[in-house]
Amino acid sequence: MERNSYIESLCKDARNASRFVARLSSNERNAALRAMARRLRAESDYILAENARDVAVAKNSGQTGAFIDRLLLDKDRIGAMARSIEDIALFEDPIGRIENMRTMPSGIRVGQMRVPLGVVCVIFESRPNVMTDIAALCLKSGNACVLRGGKESINSNIALQRVISASLEEVGVPHAAVTLVEKTDRALVPVLLKMNSYIDIVIPRGGESLIQAVVKDSTIPVIKHDKGVCHAFVDRSADPDMAVNICLNAKVQRPGVCNAIETLLVHREYPHARGLLLALSEKGVELRGCPETVAILPETVIAANEDDWYAEYLDLILAVRIVGGIDEAMEHIQRYGSGHSEAIITGDYAMAERFLAEVDSAAVMVNASPRFHDGGEFGLGAEVGISTQKLHARGTMGIGGLTCLKYVVYGSGQVRS
Repeated sequence: MERNSYIESLCKDARNASRFVARLSSNERNAALRAMARRLRAESDYILAENARDVAVAKNSGQTGAFIDRLLLDKDRIGAMARSIEDIALFEDPIGRIENMRTMPSGIRVGQMRVPLGVVCVIFESRPNVMTDIAALCLKSGNACVLRGGKESINSNIALQRVISASLEEVGVPHAAVTLVEKTDRALVPVLLKMNSYIDIVIPRGGESLIQAVVKDSTIPVIKHDKGVCHAFVDRSADPDMAVNICLNAKVQRPGVCNAIETLLVHREYPHARGLLLALSEKGVELRGCPETVAILPETVIAANEDDWYAEYLDLILAVRIVGGIDEAMEHIQRYGSGHSEAIITGDYAMAERFLAEVDSAAVMVNASPRFHDGGEFGLGAEVGISTQKLHARGTMGIGGLTCLKYVVYGSGQVRS
């Protein structure tokens, strides 16, 4: 009962705050965002000290380098968080905009108004910058949010929450507009997922087990930020330098994020496969390949098993498969992929257009790294998640994904005959 009352109190306050935020003018919401960015910079030493506590625990418990990279904050990252908030403040306000207005034979005018969702709950792991991304996007789109991070980042999250709360109070916005569940008891999550009366939508951001648990337990609609089993297909006509540069970026730059590639598919007739594999290996990537891949570089490539094609490694590990062409590549992606992000590297326009049209993922790239599938890189300022489903929102979710449409009707006394 104590768990229920704790969570219900937080969610009730967030619901009340959501009504306040929805009534704010665009200038008032932007003022809150700019206050948040200012305080992030001003309180950076405090935030970094609390983050260092989380990082120390992670290192002492033997967490991987990729995990620690997701957890780590530094001056540059805090500066980037602040700039992202300022960018979001510059975006056009979607709330109240009327779309698709038309006059019907009865004389009524019918349109659709863009409105906030209400209260957005995000359950996430590891990355504390998620706190400010979601807070900023929700405020800009007129929503309140309830955030539940993992215990591995609890000190960082609490520090960021205090900075955000002070920013909101500075401009007269209820601090419950951005609510953090500060208790790390896992038993609180199923309780949170039953708060239909207060929460409008749930977005899980984390590993496969977290997402499955949320989908299983939630009685609130869920937008899945599913695992990122992302692919790059190197076609036989691919430029060798381009292929190396894109594949290195897609795997090595930040291997612990969801838009890094986990599987590389290479056309059997691509003449530079050995050089591509060597370039990846030289950057410390462990290669797990099909028999043909092992034969290309037997001293380096480990034999892959069936589980490797499904794996989201989030580390410097890459599954590699030699395929007979684009059809086999797309069949592999359809069978093993998670619908997140895929890329083709090719000099053949027809192959590029086929890949764009036929690969059923949230983002499909031609001659560009899947690492671009990101709210900031797509011009959204930040993202609340990357939806791998098809209802309401798909792909990287910014302000627009946190709104919906309601019909509005203007009349002059009409009644239906």
